[in-house]
Amino acid sequence: MTEKVILLVEDNPDDEKLTVRALKKNNIVNEVVIARDGAEALDYLFSVGAPQGRDTSRLPALVLLDLKLPKVDGQEVLRRIRGDERTRRIPVVILTSSKEEQDMMQSYNSGANSYIRKPVDFMQFTEVVRNLGLYWLMMNETPSK
Repeated sequence: MTEKVILLVEDNPDDEKLTVRALKKNNIVNEVVIARDGAEALDYLFSVGAPQGRDTSRLPALVLLDLKLPKVDGQEVLRRIRGDERTRRIPVVILTSSKEEQDMMQSYNSGANSYIRKPVDFMQFTEVVRNLGLYWLMMNETPSK
């Protein structure tokens, strides 16, 4: 079985480091691909530009998606993921600091699988990431095609 890749779409370097650290702290050793803006995430998902030696048929098992992103915002990334046959079944978890009810409603209406507000406390954040990893990478089953 090939390792399940996590696509982390996060423009804040501190939040990126915290997420990767929390994954490692919880023994979630899956490869984490980082996209620092929405355009980079879409390029990765849809193999735009030079794939740099990666298997372009291999999609992530999970997308952790921030909403407030440069170039292309998280809502548009989510709409594009759900709008394409190749990517529509990938679990997408919104992992954001936004407390806006409208952001949550729009995310679910666009097909998000889950919406999680980032806790400020690192210990709480670590627990959230642990539960994300356990559920989405180990317990949740998705169709192969």
